[in-house]
Amino acid sequence: MKVLLLRFGELYLKGNNRNVFEMGLINNIKEMLAGEDFKFSKTFGRYIISNYKDEREKEIVAKLKRVFGLHSFSKAEEVESNAEAITGEVLKTSVEGKSFKVIVKRADKSFPVSSMDFAARLGGELLKKYPSSKVDLYNPEVEVNVDIRVNGRAYIYTFSIKCQGGLPLKSAGKGLLLLSGGIDSPVAGYLMGKRGLALEAVHFHSYPYTSERAKEKVISLAKILSGYVGQIKLHVISFTKIQEAIHVHCKPEYMITIMRRIMMRIAEKLCQKNELGAIVTGESLGQVASQTMQSMTVTGSIVDVLPVFRPCIAMDKEEIMDVARAIDTYETSILPYEDCCTVFLPKNPVIKPTIEKAEKEEAHLDIDALVEEALKGEKLIIIK
Repeated sequence: MKVLLLRFGELYLKGNNRNVFEMGLINNIKEMLAGEDFKFSKTFGRYIISNYKDEREKEIVAKLKRVFGLHSFSKAEEVESNAEAITGEVLKTSVEGKSFKVIVKRADKSFPVSSMDFAARLGGELLKKYPSSKVDLYNPEVEVNVDIRVNGRAYIYTFSIKCQGGLPLKSAGKGLLLLSGGIDSPVAGYLMGKRGLALEAVHFHSYPYTSERAKEKVISLAKILSGYVGQIKLHVISFTKIQEAIHVHCKPEYMITIMRRIMMRIAEKLCQKNELGAIVTGESLGQVASQTMQSMTVTGSIVDVLPVFRPCIAMDKEEIMDVARAIDTYETSILPYEDCCTVFLPKNPVIKPTIEKAEKEEAHLDIDALVEEALKGEKLIIIK
């Protein structure tokens, strides 16, 4: 019987609460495959997808590749775990004129032949059927895998498909992603999703200084990201009046610093209101003036209790772009629609701000009123 044999990775490291993580992963798999016809079963260390329609295999494979917590899976043939049935299925694998290797894994230690002996026996049978072939234990053209499980079944396959890895989505709680229209923030959201963090997002826009197309671009990015992290509640906040006030009352070199501190204030209030446990940003150390160590210290000092996760912090731009391309956000991120961070840009932004000087500039603003007004105008968009 044709099946998809699923493997998880990091969950092996969990102790007494491993079942909690496994249940989360199973729920994520079923949610990702919602609308598909299939049978789900499990045995120790493996999950099995069977009874699916052949014409839906390509789509099911694409969906499984996006599930956080899955390490890999294989298109396999399931047979009874006895030597005769396994040998018969292995001999259906064509290795004619090719080098090959047989690998046997026995989760079921009651199987009467050792893994190495059985692999050698199966290799010999293949050589009898395909005398033009040869065994190559180091660089084979075909790798024949036999996985003997404790459920009384064995699975034969020749290749594995790599998945996202990481931890099951929602296993680490939920956070708020500061989602701009750039390259970095969608990557940050993806990376935190890979660590089990479910996401809501906030986007700050400055209409009419930024266009409706800029907002639509962010909605498109959230839609792509939702293919990995599931439904996203996107909180859209007008930042126009805040930026205008900063432009009028604060020193130009401190504009970006003050702007980001107010964004953090709004983000923290959204987290408190929506029971979110962390703030996530796309900052990368030293990439721009607002992402120096001093700048991040000044902006991060606003957040009283919640952690601020910066998963891109040690990545260079090329590394971030590589991830963006892999998750299909790059082409959307580079569309030429400006976000609010490009409005009223100072010529020489401060790169080593201090909390004292930032607070001195903020004293010229009625920050509480500005934040309250921005939150009152919040628009919520559900991205699926």
